[in-house]
Amino acid sequence: MPKTRKNNKNELSEVTKKRIDDLPEHAQHIFEKAHSSALKEYKNPEKRRGGNKESAEEVAHKVAWSAVKKEYEKKDDKWIRKDDSGK
Repeated sequence: MPKTRKNNKNELSEVTKKRIDDLPEHAQHIFEKAHSSALKEYKNPEKRRGGNKESAEEVAHKVAWSAVKKEYEKKDDKWIRKDDSGK
């Protein structure tokens, strides 16, 4: 599991920060907010679908990527906002 900084337990690990660097600023904000919220929500293993099989950090990572993918999609090597005109 990636190491996180000690000053804020909700802060993203350096590895995760590097992974989301390619995202547009708005998508990074979505990821960070969803990740922080999920860490709080799934702190207790009883709230996680897999219990102790996955850490709160792993679940938060999945939740955050899911949140980003609701509004953005990757085309070639770029993340772009999904077109709302088709809704």
